[in-house]
Amino acid sequence: MSENTEIIFMQTRVLRLAAERWNTSIQKACGVFDKFGIFRFIRECYGIFHTEGDEAVLEEVMKVLDYRGVDIRAEIN
Repeated sequence: MSENTEIIFMQTRVLRLAAERWNTSIQKACGVFDKFGIFRFIRECYGIFHTEGDEAVLEEVMKVLDYRGVDIRAEIN
């Protein structure tokens, strides 16, 4: 499997995990990921992230969103 495919799989797994944790649809979680550059963030950090589990990657995503002042509840409602 190519690295690009592995990155897409990771982005998808973390997106699904985020939607589950935020208790929202995949579409709304995808909107948050797209709006705040999370897909790009995962791609850029894949070199580090590929050694961690999806939960750990989602925690890093949450830190980035928090640092940027994103209110997840407001974004998904």
